[in-house]
Amino acid sequence: MTNAALTRLLLIDDDIELAAMLRTYLETEGLPTHAVHDATSGLAEALSGRYALAIIDVMLPDASGLDLLARLRQRSRLPVLMLTARGDDDDRVTGLELGADDYVPKPCTAREVLARVRAILRRTRARPGADALKPLAAGGLFLWPTERRAEFAGQPLTLTSTEFDLLAVLMRHAGTPVSKQQLSERCLGRPLAPFDRSVEVHLSSIRRKLAALPGGTDRIKTIFRRGYQLVTH
Repeated sequence: MTNAALTRLLLIDDDIELAAMLRTYLETEGLPTHAVHDATSGLAEALSGRYALAIIDVMLPDASGLDLLARLRQRSRLPVLMLTARGDDDDRVTGLELGADDYVPKPCTAREVLARVRAILRRTRARPGADALKPLAAGGLFLWPTERRAEFAGQPLTLTSTEFDLLAVLMRHAGTPVSKQQLSERCLGRPLAPFDRSVEVHLSSIRRKLAALPGGTDRIKTIFRRGYQLVTH
């Protein structure tokens, strides 16, 4: 990714009026934004390497935004914020399971979208400093925060940006439970909301990825009323 792409956003939404409003607002906040209005153009742009993050609406004219996300995840780890219908929990959970980093229910305000975008960008940008160059290590897991790279049992571990941050927090507190509230605040950039299943869905995805690798076991335990704990042995 070039320096010019560090804050450039891709907006994929067929609501031309809403897209124009969001684009104007995001650009006044210092985030250059390019908008397209169909899945075909959106996938090509998302794979171009010119963007720091994609905002994808679930409802698109030529394909579902969820189908677009699934195709994107086959070839790219570009951070994704989904725009979903308010109250449609199925779309939210499916989007997170397919590799979305977060979601905003529509109708939404531009300020809400900006807050979620900034939270994702803060997490995905490289962290300078000597400590960031050192890998986190626990129970056969290795994470390199600056490179956003992970390995388990000597094999590459492909993670979304949110999955990476969740695992990093659990590794930094290996052997100690971390509450769902803490994980939401530190990894999603927001307080835990009632009935929000985002943390559980992301952790379930991490568990599946670990189990698929050689020697994979359930490294993340649910601790009743206390949160989640990384098991190191």
